[in-house]
Amino acid sequence: MKQRVKWLCALMAVVMLLTACATSGNGAANNAGAENDAAVEGQEVELGPLLDESVPLAGAPAVSTVLTPVASGKSVRNNSSATVDYSNCADGYVMVKWTGGGNPKLKVQVKGPSGTTYTYNLRTDGEYDVFPLSDGSGSYSVTVYKNISGTKYSTVLGANFSAQLTDEFAPFLRPNQYVNYTEDSTAVAKGAELTAGIEDNLEKVAAIYDYVVKNLTYDRKKAQTVKSGYLPDIDKVLEEKKGICFDYAALMAAMLRSQEVPVKLVVGYTGNVYHAWLNVWSEESGWVDGMIFFDGADWKLMDPTFASSGKQSESIMKYINNPKNYSAKYLY
Repeated sequence: MKQRVKWLCALMAVVMLLTACATSGNGAANNAGAENDAAVEGQEVELGPLLDESVPLAGAPAVSTVLTPVASGKSVRNNSSATVDYSNCADGYVMVKWTGGGNPKLKVQVKGPSGTTYTYNLRTDGEYDVFPLSDGSGSYSVTVYKNISGTKYSTVLGANFSAQLTDEFAPFLRPNQYVNYTEDSTAVAKGAELTAGIEDNLEKVAAIYDYVVKNLTYDRKKAQTVKSGYLPDIDKVLEEKKGICFDYAALMAAMLRSQEVPVKLVVGYTGNVYHAWLNVWSEESGWVDGMIFFDGADWKLMDPTFASSGKQSESIMKYINNPKNYSAKYLY
């Protein structure tokens, strides 16, 4: 039994992979860092295809801790159309909402110190969306855009600020637009149930991984019809027990984050297929990238989506165990 537990803990050791195989405002106080003139209101820009990237697809082969994001209103930029609240950027997130009415097509771009630009859709119901500061500490720009026609957008609001994160895990322990959950989520309750009595992060990973792989089925019909801009509803996925890779990744990330396990939802490519997976942190091994498990001698990649749909066939396992098949693009 002791040997089995040791094997299981090591086996699931860290990183799991999955997915769907598919911003002039009236500046308010700034206690989060220097704010400079950001984007110019009314400026037209061509955002192009970057705005509508494909949904990641890969048709192949008891107590919870929910760190709820809050728009404190202490550090904001706003105008009559939108608000960017970065009051709690030290906790690894920024919150944005639309206040201009109507139902326009909106985009938000977040750019951090790495230079990578993250593009998101923005809801129009006047509620906040949460976006992670995935690059860690440094200078950020957040810009809200409103569609004019086609791929042409008008700049609505921009905010520049500096973020000094409390720690490197802050963005990856909280819900955001991609990994969306609350303390009342069924998925959070299920994560607590599965990890009841477990303190070690790797054992939590093992328990949640095992449940998802055994109970979720890859939804091939959904993968064929899913549209750009799709966001997982993790409780629905859990209820229906099926989903695309993006669903797998978001569900697992939510369960683990609510159990205080730092998790990065990574979007990138497996070969030439847009895909997503999870990188998990543990005290014993730090960040383990790319869906990895330990077989007693070596770290190897493990992709729960492929493992589930392929029933761990030799050909699929050979593919997912090759790190050259994975190329990360975005972290959420």
